[in-house]
Amino acid sequence: MWFKREQNKNRRLHRTHVLDVKLRSDQVQATRLRLAILALMVPAITLLALYLVWRIGEATLNAFVYDNADFAIQQIDVTTDGVIAPEQLRRWAGVKPGANLIALDLAAVKRNLELVSVIDSVSVERVLPRTLKIRVTERDPIAQVNVPRADGASGIAVSVFQLDADGMVMQPLDPRLSTVPLAQMNSQLPVIAGVNAFQLQPGRRVELPQVQAALQLITAFSRSPMAGLVDLRRVDVSAPGVVVATTGQGSQITFGLDDLNRQLGRWRQIYDLGVREKWAIATLDLAVANNVPLHKMLANAAPLTVTPKAVKPIKIRRKNV
Repeated sequence: MWFKREQNKNRRLHRTHVLDVKLRSDQVQATRLRLAILALMVPAITLLALYLVWRIGEATLNAFVYDNADFAIQQIDVTTDGVIAPEQLRRWAGVKPGANLIALDLAAVKRNLELVSVIDSVSVERVLPRTLKIRVTERDPIAQVNVPRADGASGIAVSVFQLDADGMVMQPLDPRLSTVPLAQMNSQLPVIAGVNAFQLQPGRRVELPQVQAALQLITAFSRSPMAGLVDLRRVDVSAPGVVVATTGQGSQITFGLDDLNRQLGRWRQIYDLGVREKWAIATLDLAVANNVPLHKMLANAAPLTVTPKAVKPIKIRRKNV
């Protein structure tokens, strides 16, 4: 009996210990649950606070900046180094007077203008509180390419493309958009012949070596001793390895693709010799290093042309890299 009572007592003691362990376990789980809820609530409250701050900041910016009439554009100051009318540049920019100066997307304005093939580069600047300043650099055409195309009315028409000194293709500027007469802008641009029409994409550069050599020849000619003595009317690039220039005086001069300044100097020497001896150049092949092939014609047999006027040197712009 004594043993049995002792056993029952131990069992009761054991049960008390089990209940105590379970109680502590419930407390730990409750504590962990509270910590988990707290850990979730802190970032949630933080995000909510940040969202409220952002919304309040956005509303404040809209009220005091983006919707503020004090920043409405009242003046679009446009300058260009070329001949495009400022009013046309404003239309191409796509900026409406009264638009908010701070909210204006300057990159979009710059892109709108630089999509025009006759424009080289653009800078756009905000001048607070109400002025937008636009500075435009235009491309200078130094040559043109005439491309025949089918025309339903007259049978054949000619599309004209222009090239600058780097070979960038442009569509000629509409005379109505220019501040000077078109004849004064591009009087008698040399024609480059033999160019594949598929290579003429406005806003893109023609990479063909012969075309690049022809443009270098036109540029070098404007600074050479021959400038003002003859007119450079046409440069044929259809033959490989050479370009063939035709003058308004009826001469045909063949150039190699390299060392154009030296070849232009030799042309002047032969030209001066012809003036002294009373003959003119019919054909001259300067691509040959020695024993230059030359065909002469009588000076009075050369086509009668107006005396060439002084040639304005072609501007070469330094490109930003």
